Amino acid sequence: MAYESAGAPDYYNIDDLLTEEHKLVRQSMRDFVKREISPNIEQWAQEAHFPSEIVKKFGDVGAFGPTIPTEYGGGGLDYISYGIVMQEIERGDSGMRSTASVQGSLVMYPIYKYGSEEQRKKFLPKLASGEWLGCFGLTEPDHGSNPGGMTTNIKDMGDHYLLNGAKMWISNSPECQVAVVWAKNEEGRIKGVIVERGMEGFTTPEIHGKWSLRASTTGELVFDNVKVPKENLLPNVEGLRGPLGCLDSARYGISWGAIGAAIDCYESALKYSLERIQFDKPIGAFQLTQKKLAEMLTEITKAQLLAWRLGTLMNDGKATTQQISMAKRNNVDMALHIAREARQIHGGMGITGEYPIMRHMMNLESVITYEGTHDIHLLITGADITGIQAFK
Repeated sequence: MAYESAGAPDYYNIDDLLTEEHKLVRQSMRDFVKREISPNIEQWAQEAHFPSEIVKKFGDVGAFGPTIPTEYGGGGLDYISYGIVMQEIERGDSGMRSTASVQGSLVMYPIYKYGSEEQRKKFLPKLASGEWLGCFGLTEPDHGSNPGGMTTNIKDMGDHYLLNGAKMWISNSPECQVAVVWAKNEEGRIKGVIVERGMEGFTTPEIHGKWSLRASTTGELVFDNVKVPKENLLPNVEGLRGPLGCLDSARYGISWGAIGAAIDCYESALKYSLERIQFDKPIGAFQLTQKKLAEMLTEITKAQLLAWRLGTLMNDGKATTQQISMAKRNNVDMALHIAREARQIHGGMGITGEYPIMRHMMNLESVITYEGTHDIHLLITGADITGIQAFK
């Protein structure tokens, strides 16, 4: 199979575009996933169990904040390395990737980008090492795609802020020590504050009964007259550009991560098609099965090229929100389609935990919705090419 390279499909020799450091990062993360996640993930998902011990292990392997400078505990790597890390983790499981990408892009990134030097030194090393787990509070029970409508608010009480409100569908929240929370001040301007576990009035109820991302932990953030010290306000940003800047970083990671889920489904389907005998030959010998496999590989290859090019733009500081939006939407949609096709190739076995297909498929149903729904990303592109905003 000429297109196999370093254990993943590489039909267009994209490895030639990677540095030796990129390949070392990939191998390190691939080995970690095979050792720590793959042997256990089906059981974790079946039991809806979040393995708390994985947080410290992620920290040890450098999965948290790969692009954050080393002086704050990060990896000091480029954005293609970050994408590769997300791809390899999501080959294992989207929920595991969510845990890592929230920590790096939605908690560490805003503290580094918008925080004070004191905040960087206090929070980033412990988040990078996995000693602390963080979460990102933007989505509310009544405000998902319209974050500007948020009602969570802070009031200046002189020596502290008083925080009230609630956030919903928050990855990592039940186990977090730190939450980066976005709220409106008295003037209606959006500000970011760092809320810490133990602050009176701050609770994180867990959401149960999920059919998706079952190995990750998801919950609410509830603020009942929480006193937040003045020094916990992020000083260097105001307005929606703060949280949306974080989402750019996270969506970029998702555009790579989804490729990992697609690769895992494709490789499982390819292997199964060569082993499963029907009508006296492998089902991979039938034209319709080959059509499915060929189209899977084509779509993965297109997504790989899209993600790599976006990574080079990120490294050069040239990537736009709209370009990131397109990659997130395309690559997740691609992965979900591949999961469904792979399930068909596996037949009835595709619905069992003996194969990763249904777990990936259920996970991707969340990924296609969170951090900008499929339709919202479509309209972001539409507004960019027509100059007309379809939603306000």
